Amino acid sequence: MSDIDFGTRKSVLSVLVYVFHEDEILLIHRNKRDASNDDHAGKWNGLGGKCELDEAMVDAASRELREESGLEMDSRRFSFLGFIQFPLFKPHKNEDWNVGVFAVDATDAEHTQPLASPDEGTIHWKKISEIPSLPFWPGDESFLPYVLKREPFHGVVRYENFQYTGADIRSALL
Repeated sequence: MSDIDFGTRKSVLSVLVYVFHEDEILLIHRNKRDASNDDHAGKWNGLGGKCELDEAMVDAASRELREESGLEMDSRRFSFLGFIQFPLFKPHKNEDWNVGVFAVDATDAEHTQPLASPDEGTIHWKKISEIPSLPFWPGDESFLPYVLKREPFHGVVRYENFQYTGADIRSALL
């Protein structure tokens, strides 16, 4: 029997949201929390977080975007891009993270709207061309090309004790 069968390993359902406007993308820079308490400290990422109990992933994507950026976007505007498994992403909590990835386009008005300042970091519109120079999680390099092309994908990204060990990301196009 596995840890999952015994109920000692947890599966966390979460979302990542990438908001696009012309040649820019909305990202969070995790630069506010104490680095010793934030596994994401110093990194850039899409916006997102955990799904609430009985919450659809797309509704969680809309909620997380609103909570982190202040942008209010109806969940019907979101496109599902992919699903990524992160086995034992948080080994100290015995947690697998399973992440639905979404894209949404911002209107001109939304693009110029003042952004919220969440506890986790600062929200920025960044040029897509800047992405290679930003410090993301190493495994993000395996799926970000699909996100930027808005090509459906699925796969797994592996870390051992927060050290990247590999990924298997595949196109979901037939």
